[in-house]
Amino acid sequence: MAEKTFSNVDFSKYFQPPSLKDARRRRRDAVQIINDFSIPEDMGTIGQGKNYLIETYGCQMNEHDTEVMAGILEKMGYQETEEPRNADVILINTCAIRENAENKVFGHIGTLKTLKLENPGLILGVCGCMAQEEVVVNKILAKHPQVDLIFGTHNIHRLPQLLEEALFSKEMVVEVWSKEGDIVENLPQSRRGHFQAWVNIMYGCDKFCTYCIVPYTRGKERSRHPKEIIEEVRELARKGYKEITLLGQNVNAYGKDLPDMDNYGLGDLMDEMRKIGIPRVRFTTSHPKDFDDHLIEVLGRGGNLCEHIHLPVQSGSSEILKIMGRGYTRERYLDLFHKINRTVPNASFTTDIIVGFPNETEKQFEETLSLVRECQFDGGFTFIYSPRAGTPAARMKDNVPMEVKKERLQRLNKLMNELSAKSNAKYQNKTVEVLVEGESRKNPDVLSGHTRTNKVVNFRGPKSLIGQLVAVKITNTKMWSLDGEWQKEAEVLSR
Repeated sequence: MAEKTFSNVDFSKYFQPPSLKDARRRRRDAVQIINDFSIPEDMGTIGQGKNYLIETYGCQMNEHDTEVMAGILEKMGYQETEEPRNADVILINTCAIRENAENKVFGHIGTLKTLKLENPGLILGVCGCMAQEEVVVNKILAKHPQVDLIFGTHNIHRLPQLLEEALFSKEMVVEVWSKEGDIVENLPQSRRGHFQAWVNIMYGCDKFCTYCIVPYTRGKERSRHPKEIIEEVRELARKGYKEITLLGQNVNAYGKDLPDMDNYGLGDLMDEMRKIGIPRVRFTTSHPKDFDDHLIEVLGRGGNLCEHIHLPVQSGSSEILKIMGRGYTRERYLDLFHKINRTVPNASFTTDIIVGFPNETEKQFEETLSLVRECQFDGGFTFIYSPRAGTPAARMKDNVPMEVKKERLQRLNKLMNELSAKSNAKYQNKTVEVLVEGESRKNPDVLSGHTRTNKVVNFRGPKSLIGQLVAVKITNTKMWSLDGEWQKEAEVLSR
């Protein structure tokens, strides 16, 4: 197989670098809804007798994109494999949120070079959020000629056409659309599980937090029509799914862009979910600015709506929140937190926090610690700030020394660990409902699952319980998980 050449190719026509100015202007363009997806006739059987492997980095949205790409490939005749050496197509679905995730991806692309040399017919593709960044694409072009295909987040539905080009072209195939994005319905999906499912309800983000690349890689906020979502969830209920998670980069903004539905929001959609026969419904990820009173009221009605709220705060300092462009103050966040806590009985809360943002002082970091103590979070994701190319924050002076960032992260994590252990201790001797998800990663003789409040529970029981809702009495509490005993004769707890 001839090596792909690209030295004289102008790739600028395929993508534009992230631009805050262009991104804000793009909101004026209408979103198109595409319902005519189909596999080209000449590609319908091209994968017969061949295997694919998709490696996924990042958030639940990336996981769901992988399910769609897997569904498309299987429609073309490909079968999934877990062994890279058996694969005819390898797609790396990437995340652009953190620098360390990007470094892992580039390291992995490097390791696949040997595999490509051994099997020149292998199609190696890079897709997802990293592929939407010009600096990333340029790096792949310059240093990783083993890559055959690069495509972004807006043109997953064109995978058959792109794969055809990659199979028969001597050049690297690059198609990255720098646009606000459309909504493509009726895409095939190969769901990873048989009792838990992701359901996209909207795409993109218009918040433009100064540190975040997502508005550039995922496009503007655009909501699916409620009837499409409701029908998808009803179909999952008919198939016996036990839990669904409604997905959006800023899920609380759902409905704001629907032209024919005044004031229809996430609260209205969640109320519809309460009427569907699925035992558990979750949603992620929330933005405090768009978490409205109606949604809180609906969550307070309970039923199949799970009592776990992921509410990223990022910082406890109003000054830092302003520099971050978060659109709320410390006081507004705390008011929202306590309102949800009062309305949703026994709710658990998790959050995201960045330490060492440009100009963060010790006093401002202490404000973050005090907010964490007040909220008594059940858990959280904590990060050291790292600049992302193309974001406004990347132009700020990264003036907090790394040793200070690491020391602050250690103090924050110590507090988060203490609060997590304290939260879990409250479950001692209680009987909880657990959705059994599979074997424990540490011990195949132990089953593992989550409570409605998203606590990890490990217990012994027959493998036939996987995929079922069972009652488990907690016998031992740890910092990040709970141990228990299966209550064989007990019915699943009523809600």
